[in-house]
Amino acid sequence: MTPAFEGLNLRIDPRSEVNTAEADYGLAESGNGRRLAVLAGADTHALRALEGGCSEQSGRTLLLGPLSPRNAAGLRAQFSWLRPHPLGIRTSAGLGDRLGMATPGHVRAVRAAGGSIAPIFAQQSVREMLRTGRTPQQVMDDATWGVFQEGWRAGVGADADHLKSTGDIDNCLAAGFTFFTIDPGEYVDGGAEAAGLDELRERAGRLPPDSQPRATGLLGRSIDVEGRTLHFDEPALLKAVVKYGRAVEHIAAMSRHLEQAAAGRPFELEISVDETEQPTSPVEHVYFASELRRLGIQWVSLAPRFIGRFEKGVDYIGDLAAFEADLAVHAAIARQFGPYKLSVHSGSDKFSIYPAIMRQTRGLVHLKTAGTSYLEALGTVALLAPEFFREIYAFAREHYETDRASYCVSAQLARAPLADAVADAPGLVNQFDAREILHVTFGSVLTAVTPTGGSWFRDRLVELLRIHADRYAANLEVHFLRHLKPFVSYGAK
Repeated sequence: MTPAFEGLNLRIDPRSEVNTAEADYGLAESGNGRRLAVLAGADTHALRALEGGCSEQSGRTLLLGPLSPRNAAGLRAQFSWLRPHPLGIRTSAGLGDRLGMATPGHVRAVRAAGGSIAPIFAQQSVREMLRTGRTPQQVMDDATWGVFQEGWRAGVGADADHLKSTGDIDNCLAAGFTFFTIDPGEYVDGGAEAAGLDELRERAGRLPPDSQPRATGLLGRSIDVEGRTLHFDEPALLKAVVKYGRAVEHIAAMSRHLEQAAAGRPFELEISVDETEQPTSPVEHVYFASELRRLGIQWVSLAPRFIGRFEKGVDYIGDLAAFEADLAVHAAIARQFGPYKLSVHSGSDKFSIYPAIMRQTRGLVHLKTAGTSYLEALGTVALLAPEFFREIYAFAREHYETDRASYCVSAQLARAPLADAVADAPGLVNQFDAREILHVTFGSVLTAVTPTGGSWFRDRLVELLRIHADRYAANLEVHFLRHLKPFVSYGAK
C-alpha cells in the first residue's frame, strides 16, 4: 500500500495502484467486496466522472465506488492503457472469457510469457453473448476491471467476434471494441465443391456483374507465391467465385458500414471463414485476398478453414505433416498479399500444431481462444467442490445433443461417464468426450434457472470463483502459458 492510502483501514491491491497528480487510484477489499478507491486532493475534478460514496480523509476526498459501468468508463477516460486500440500485425492472442472473471489469469499468463504477445482480453462472439446473457458493454467492462486489477499497461485490443450483421457492429462499436471479426459463413456456398463445370457456370451467372469471374482479373492467370505456382483456370476460378463470391460481397458491405459508423475512430478488421465444412484451398485464399484488395477493403487478419478438424476444447485432429504443408502455402499468401496475419480460430488446446504455426507464419498470426477459460473455471470447481461439479456435468450431459448443433465437436455421450460414476472430478475435465460436452453447454449451464426464477448454477459458480480468485487465476496462468510460449520468439520482434 502506498503512503497515500495508509491509515485508511483499506486493503489496496498493490498491482492496481495508480498515482497521478490529481488522485491516487486502487482496488480495495472491504466488507462489501472489491471497490474502486480514489483518494483525491482538494480539487475533486478527478472524481466527477465516477460514482460512489465520498468522505473526507485528512483534507482529501476518498471515494469508494462499485465496479460499475460508469466507473469502468471513467477509468478508461483517465488512463489510455485501459482503452483498447488496434494491434496491427504484431503476434497476438485473443483470450476469451465467458464468465467475465478470467482476465486476471490471462494477464498473468501474458506477463509470464514475457509480455511480447499483443493481447486481446475483451473478446466474445455475439453468439456467446446471447448464450451467456452478456452485453458487449459487460464484456468490455469485465476486461477493464481485470486489466486495472493486474496493472497491465502495455496495451490491449478488444475483439467483437464473429459478427454477422451491421447491428452487431453498431452495438460493439458503441462499447469501445476496436477489432471486428466479420463472419460471412452463411454466404459461403458449400455446394461448389461437388458441382460440375456447367453448374458452376450457371451459379456464377447469378452473381452481380462486379462479382463475375472476369471482373476479378484472375481468369487464366498463374500466380507465383514464394516459389509455388497457383493456376486460375476456369474450373478453379469458378469454384472460388461460386463458393466465396457472396461472402466477399457481404464482407465489403459490413466493412463499409463499419468505416462509416466508426467516423474516424481507429479499428481493424478480421475476416473469418473458418466455420465452414470444406477447407479453404490456396487458390481460394488468393481469390479472397485479391478480391478484397480490388474492392478497397483493408484487413489485418484472415481465418481460413484449414485442413483437419479444429474441434472445441481439444487438440488438433488430423495429419500434422499435411497440416503444416497446407499452412505453409496459406502463410506465404498472407505475406505476399498483405502482409496480414493468419488467424487460428478454435485455437485453444491445439498444442500439437503450435510449433508448425510458429515456423510457417513467422509471427504473422493471431491465436483465438474462448471456451478453454470456462473449462479451467470448471476444473477449479472440480478441485474445490467436486459434488457441485458433478451436478453441472450431469446437467451438461442432458443438454449436449441440443447445444452441440452449432459447434464442431465429435464427443459422444456413450463414451463419457455418467456423473454418478465420476470418481476423479478434476480428471474428467480432460477426458475427451466429457471436455467437449462441458465446453459447448456453457450457455445452458450459465442461464439455467430454478423453478422460482433464480440462477441454478451461475451464482454459485461465480461466488466460488470469486472466493478462490487467485486459485482460478493461477490455473489460467499455467494453462495459457502452454498456449503462448510457442509464439513468444516471434512476438518479441
